[in-house]
Amino acid sequence: MPSDPDPSYHGKAAPGQLFNAAAWGAAQAGLAEALARASLALGRLDGMLAALPAEARAGAVTRLALIELEAMLWAQGTPLQREEIGRDLMEARAGADLEAMRLARWGLRRLEGQGNPADLRGFLGLHRAEVSGLDEMLATRPTGGSFDAAAAEFHDMAAGLAAVAPLARGPALRMAWRICGLSAPEVLAEPAVWTARDMAAGCEALRFVPFGRHGRGVWVDGGPVPERMGRHLAAVTAGLVEARQELVRVADWQARALAAVARIKGENPARVVAALAAHPILSASMLEGLAGISRDTAERLLLRLQSLGLAREITGARRFRLWVLAG
Repeated sequence: MPSDPDPSYHGKAAPGQLFNAAAWGAAQAGLAEALARASLALGRLDGMLAALPAEARAGAVTRLALIELEAMLWAQGTPLQREEIGRDLMEARAGADLEAMRLARWGLRRLEGQGNPADLRGFLGLHRAEVSGLDEMLATRPTGGSFDAAAAEFHDMAAGLAAVAPLARGPALRMAWRICGLSAPEVLAEPAVWTARDMAAGCEALRFVPFGRHGRGVWVDGGPVPERMGRHLAAVTAGLVEARQELVRVADWQARALAAVARIKGENPARVVAALAAHPILSASMLEGLAGISRDTAERLLLRLQSLGLAREITGARRFRLWVLAG
């Protein structure tokens, strides 16, 4: 469970610690240089994604989302590796904690772009269950009309941040989320996913702003507002730079892999390499459709790439094996 330096984390803010939108606007004014660096990093990553073909772009977003969710869940105290999440999504059960995996599936779809952040009930995948007395006793967050009231309160707080740039308002919105009690106290991923989507407002191709490992220091934070925003912008910049480096790594792998298979006759090896670069996790049956080749050819070429140190099988099974790029 994350540490809790913020007195608002487990409920309503303590006296004197109520949400102050003006303080966040003032903090932004003193952090213009840090905001500019973060904005430049965001523009570079968004531009790189926008330049990719549609299939590769979607795969890149999923790749970054898996990295992000791994970091969020570890920070929350429910560690899942990105490959476990990917295996579960492809129905190759990873045997991990079921509640953590449910949260991972939800988070991945939202980071990929599904759900409307303005509709908090729909975004969180909630359904009304008005059972007299039971919902109040069993709920770990407000339900029914109480949730709607909390969501309205949150939207009011968010509206007060109109003068704060999307990229800078993440810590304020995470604080507001906790004050309103929109998630159970121990659930870090829900507000982290929502604010990641919110910060990407206006991007052409990027669906969320990635922090990666740098988010662990700011997803639950405390202290004076200017310091919190400063740490947030530094983490944003570092996360965006590392996300771009990850995409460069994949592009470099693709170039090396194409050179390694250049001596193999036909176009099939290049198609397999392109598919592995575009998709974080692949099965032979997926590759069969993506590359337009037979299942036997897909499996043979995956094994060839494995022998070259360019592909790795992640299930250890004899059937329904899953593959990722390696090296």
